[in-house]
Amino acid sequence: MCVTDAERDSTPPDGDDSAAGTLPPDGADAAADADDPGEDVETPKNRGRIVGTLFLVVFIDLLGFGILIPVIPLYAQAFGANEFVGSLLIATYSLFQFVGAPILGRLSDERGRRPVLLLSLFGSVLAWTLFGFAGELGPLLGATNGLVVLFAARALAGAMGGNIATANAYIADVTPPEERAKGLGILGAAFGLGFVFGPAIAGIVSSPVALEILRGVLPSVIPVSEFTIPSLTAAVLTGLNLVLAFVVLPEPPRSEPRTTAPSESRLKQLYEAISSPDLGPLVLSFFLASFAFSAFESQFIFLTNDRLGYGTAANAVLLTYIGVLIAIIQGGLVGPLTDRFGEYRLAVGGAAIQAATLALVPFSTSWTFAPSIGPVEPGAVALAIVATPLAFGNALTNVSLNALVSLNAGADEQGGAFGLTQSAGSLARTFGPAAAGLLYVVVAYWAPFVIAGVLFLPVLLVLGGVAREKIQSTADT
Repeated sequence: MCVTDAERDSTPPDGDDSAAGTLPPDGADAAADADDPGEDVETPKNRGRIVGTLFLVVFIDLLGFGILIPVIPLYAQAFGANEFVGSLLIATYSLFQFVGAPILGRLSDERGRRPVLLLSLFGSVLAWTLFGFAGELGPLLGATNGLVVLFAARALAGAMGGNIATANAYIADVTPPEERAKGLGILGAAFGLGFVFGPAIAGIVSSPVALEILRGVLPSVIPVSEFTIPSLTAAVLTGLNLVLAFVVLPEPPRSEPRTTAPSESRLKQLYEAISSPDLGPLVLSFFLASFAFSAFESQFIFLTNDRLGYGTAANAVLLTYIGVLIAIIQGGLVGPLTDRFGEYRLAVGGAAIQAATLALVPFSTSWTFAPSIGPVEPGAVALAIVATPLAFGNALTNVSLNALVSLNAGADEQGGAFGLTQSAGSLARTFGPAAAGLLYVVVAYWAPFVIAGVLFLPVLLVLGGVAREKIQSTADT
């Protein structure tokens, strides 16, 4: 989601110098070429340093986001919202990420990766601060309570959250094609780890002991509660991330961007991407995969609560286990597996695994033949067993699809292509949970999981057909 390193000038193909995405006037001093950042970035040592820094920045950014995962629904209820309104608050982030991702991605193509990342981090700091002060700001803005502020903060955070497209494009700028899946896998690991450790930090800073200590040391103007402190903690972490981003990362060398009509809507761009013979199947597959997995994620806690009687603490253990698995696979296994099997085969294999395991998830909670492990009953053990290949398949599909999008987009279209892909994912994560919740209530507890598995069948058909064509064309050349 974000990046940073010492800023240096870069020289695009047309001969104009570009520092942090700002073009100098004609006839600018040629001494700017002396730095030659492209050559600096291209060395394996500096490339590894930049990828490592990107990992850290993305991790901290997602850490701030993850801190609010256990806070948002209860915070909304504290302002009188019911479960439906609370779900709308969750969906607001993905909706505005859908709008913001392609804008930030295209802007990073035109003006530079670094300034867009800095802008998005600053916006995130503002969003999390507004979120923490919602109760105090609501009356000042004439609202009946702070719920309006919560929605505004989530909308801003979602729009700034589209910067993951820029981070992906940055990786594409500094890595050769044969190493791109590894770089994207490292970013994926940072993404997963942020979700793993974020909720844990929220639990620590919102504990009664921590709140009592903070009430004694913080000034009275700072609201201290189980909802506000996690929000403000996210703001502080993101602010430190902004400083890191400003100090550390350079502007990478980029090809001259291809201009796109600014009035073109995001939906039209997404439709055109789906219509593209190269990117279309990949964007469609990404949408369906995101829709299906978001349905699983949104209903998982309902399932474990209804079928196993699990509350927040027990669910945190299960979700941490799944998150750690995904992070390890994305960061350590995807690269070697890509070298051996290729991106298309991994994407197809990951989709097949998810199709089978998602449909098994709701029924595994009733499996009594699984062994119990200490206080953990057989149903929970069986669920963890099923979740293991599910996490493996999800990691393979996500990283492979992102790598394929990069490989099928032009050098001057990386930010825009990733922006469209992230838009497809955001749109899926906006409607997926809503549809899944409706199925859970109207049909049965197992319905959203089975339907999510079924949705991977068209993904298999689309990716399988494309994979056969690519493999055959490679064999013929």
